[in-house]
Amino acid sequence: MNHAVLRVVGLTVVEFFCGSLMFSYWLGLAAKKDLRSVGDGNPGAFNLWHAAGFSFGILGGLLDFSKGFFPLMVLISTGYVRGPGIIPVAIAPVLGHAFSPFLRFRGGKALAVTMGVWSAITFQVSVAYAVVLAVLMLLAKLLAKGNPTPTEIDAFMDVSGMLPIFIYLYFRHFPIYTIIVWFSHFVVISYKNKEKLSRLLKHKFSEHGRAWRLPSR
Repeated sequence: MNHAVLRVVGLTVVEFFCGSLMFSYWLGLAAKKDLRSVGDGNPGAFNLWHAAGFSFGILGGLLDFSKGFFPLMVLISTGYVRGPGIIPVAIAPVLGHAFSPFLRFRGGKALAVTMGVWSAITFQVSVAYAVVLAVLMLLAKLLAKGNPTPTEIDAFMDVSGMLPIFIYLYFRHFPIYTIIVWFSHFVVISYKNKEKLSRLLKHKFSEHGRAWRLPSR
């Protein structure tokens, strides 16, 4: 194994560790709130906001974003990783957050750290993802007439919001390694939301079943 490969392996381990630092969860504990028992149980900034207030939520979100952004930005800007070597290093912090050893490998949904990673690779993508999510959230609020949206709908927005990013990457002719990173992030976010998506699908299929059932005579 040559020096370049060893360097990428080492940096991947470091990035995984950075991603595994559960800042929002620890801030929740500092506020005497266990985020795993709040809302949908996600130990992330959104639940921190609901449990401990605006200031804690913003701080948690910034820290989760930063652990995805700053280490990778330094590695890319200094040339320590480039080209296809970015793939494992960019995937590692998202995996670290989603499967944090600090929480017995049951971490968060990794949205903030994903945006941080993409901001380091190309800021355009993270902005595009944020805009897509904002539009989806606005539409969901309008359809719900201002009422809180179910967590299943939130999960659907988190996952479906990633799909336009692929279209953006493809038609803007980004390198293939960025598409591989996107696909890996998409798989992780989908996996972390699989139970909610499954409930949503079951609910929709049961609704269709009731709609298609003929009335008995």
